[in-house]
Amino acid sequence: MDQLSESQLDKSPKSDNKREKTKVQNRQAILEAAREVFAEVGVGAASIREIVRRTNLASGTFYNYFTSKEDVFQALLDESALSVRPELTAERLGATTIDAFIEGCFRVFFDSLVSDQAMFAVLRRNSGTLRVRMHTPQMLVAFEELEIDLERAIGQGLLPNIDTDYLSSALIGVAFEVGDRMLCRAVPDPQEAARFATALTLSGIKALPLKKAVQKEE
Repeated sequence: MDQLSESQLDKSPKSDNKREKTKVQNRQAILEAAREVFAEVGVGAASIREIVRRTNLASGTFYNYFTSKEDVFQALLDESALSVRPELTAERLGATTIDAFIEGCFRVFFDSLVSDQAMFAVLRRNSGTLRVRMHTPQMLVAFEELEIDLERAIGQGLLPNIDTDYLSSALIGVAFEVGDRMLCRAVPDPQEAARFATALTLSGIKALPLKKAVQKEE
C-alpha cells in the first residue's frame, strides 16, 4: 500500500484515525528504507535523499518524523531495545542465583543482536555505533528497569548490598562494548560473549565495596 501525504487527507473529525494510521505507515516506511540503506552503505555514507527515494513519500515528508539520518538510526536502536526489554525483565525476575541473573542479562541481549537478521545487518555494517545517544527515552527506561531489578535481587539476597547505580551503568556499558566487538567477528557467538561478560562482571562484583549504611536523622 502506497504511503499518503498527510496534506492529501481530509481534515474532518472522521479522518482522524486515517491520519494517525498514515503517520504510522509513513514513519515505518522511513525506518524500513533506512534499515536497508544503513545495512548497505553504513550510517556515515547514507543520505536522507537515498532513504526517501526508497519510499513513496515526498522528499519533505522525512522531516515531519525525523531531524536527521542519525535520528533515524537511533530510532532503529530504540525499536530493538523496546522489543528485548520484556525478555530481559523476565530473565532477571526468574533468576535464583547471582550467576543466573548476570548471565541471563548478557545472553538475552547478545542473542537479540544476532537474532534479528535485518537489524543485525545494520549493526554489523555500522560497528562502533551501538553506544550512540545512551540517554534516549527507551534507554533511560532500560537503565531504570535494570536498577529496580538489581535492588530487588539485593533484597532477595542474590546480590550483596552494592551501589546499583554504578552497577547498572557498568553492566550496560559492558553489554554494549562486548556486543559491538562480537558483531565484528566472522562468526558472532552470543553464548561465548555472554560467558566472557559474566565472568568479568562476577569477578568484579566480588571485589566491590558494600554501600555505606545511611544514617537516619534523629
